[in-house]
Order: sequence, then C-alpha cells, then structure tokens
Amino acid sequence: MATLFIADLHLSLHEPAITAGFLRFLRHEAVNADALYILGDLFDAWIGDDDPQPLHKTVAEALYELHQHGVPCYFVHGNRDFLIGKRFARQSGMILLPTETVCDLYGRRVLILHGDTLCTDDHAYQKFRRRVHNPLIQRLFLLLPLRLRLSIAEKMRSTSRHANQHKSQQIMDVNPEEVIRRLRHYQVNTMIHGHTHRPAIHPIITENLEAQRAVLGAWHHEGSMIKVTEHGLDLIIFPF
Repeated sequence: MATLFIADLHLSLHEPAITAGFLRFLRHEAVNADALYILGDLFDAWIGDDDPQPLHKTVAEALYELHQHGVPCYFVHGNRDFLIGKRFARQSGMILLPTETVCDLYGRRVLILHGDTLCTDDHAYQKFRRRVHNPLIQRLFLLLPLRLRLSIAEKMRSTSRHANQHKSQQIMDVNPEEVIRRLRHYQVNTMIHGHTHRPAIHPIITENLEAQRAVLGAWHHEGSMIKVTEHGLDLIIFPF
C-alpha cells in the first residue's frame, strides 16, 4: 500500500480538463491508497465556504466518496485556498491540518507543508501572507457580500500575477537555509511540499544532517503526485 500526496491543482471553472483529471485520479488511484494528502491550492481561489459555485459541490462529493471508501483525505491550506473552513471539510470528508505537520509514514517521520512559508526571500509576499492570515481580517472578509469578496479576490490575483512578473525565480523559490532550519526544528529528514511548481526530489547533505526535500508539481497538462511506501518515496508525473 501507499500514501499519496498532491498539491497545486488550482481547480477552476476555466480548466475543466484538470477537474476531470482530478476526479479520475480519485476514482482510480486515490481509492487504492492508505491515505491522500492535499498540500494546498486545490482550488485556484476560495472566497468562503458559502460560495455556491457548482465546482465546489462536484469536488466535495468526489472527496466524500473517497472518504466513504475508507480512504482518509488530509488537507493543508495553500496560498490560494487558505479560507477553506470546517463547513467544506464536513461536506468533503477532509481533515484539516495545521500549516506544518509531521506525520509518521511507515516508520518515517515526514514534515509536510504547502511550501510558501519556505520562500522567505520574497519579503513582499511574506508580509502579505501575514496580513491575510490575520484571523480578524479573515473574519471581516467573510462578512462581506459574496460579490464583493469575488471582486477583491480577482483584484488580488491580478496584482499577484503582475508582481511575480518582476520577481526573480530565485526569490520565488524556497530559501535553502530555511529548509534546513525547519528540518532540524522538527527533527525529521524528509520534507514534502508544493507551491513552487518545481517538481523534484532534492538530497540535502550538510553537517549533522542528511535529508531529502520532495517537491510536488502543479497540475497543468499532466498530473503530479508523490507516492510514499515502506520502501521510500517516488515523484510520479502522469497524464490526465
């Protein structure tokens, strides 16, 4: 058996092929797993659990079907869907996890996270992240009318795209020292994350630390998952 990890699907009404690929993945791959972990950005945007968008219902029903088959699904918030709350979790059967979680997989301690908190060289983004993760700001945002929330989210995405065009690739990648700091803090030698859209398994060898960092890819024209078994972990790219 195996435990599967995915991230950065960015599901939206504008990308029906990705949604269809995800639903097939749930029916044919995830259903046979010990567990499924979604490490953020399942959706391209999330403005509240009360958003009646049909896509949300479709995905919730598919995830709940997985839950009914006895496969637990765990979710770590991403930078696009950090407002997913308890209501959607109940509807989908997902178990919401903290920003950083250490799980025991077949005798291996693994640190899992979305990955944006590792990009500490991107000071502007980290400042923005602290602001939007303020519980008071989130509560006030969710009190706004749905249409206004949608307008704000669209403006924020547009601003983010424009800002990223002027940032170097290095700034938007993880900070190596931050990665090592987290590994040592949690006393683990395996980390799995997404966010950067740069799928790879990186060996880390420093003084007193031998570890690996596994990075999930985004779902664009193909899918990406990490499969963890008692024998180790593999990065798998597959067609929809």
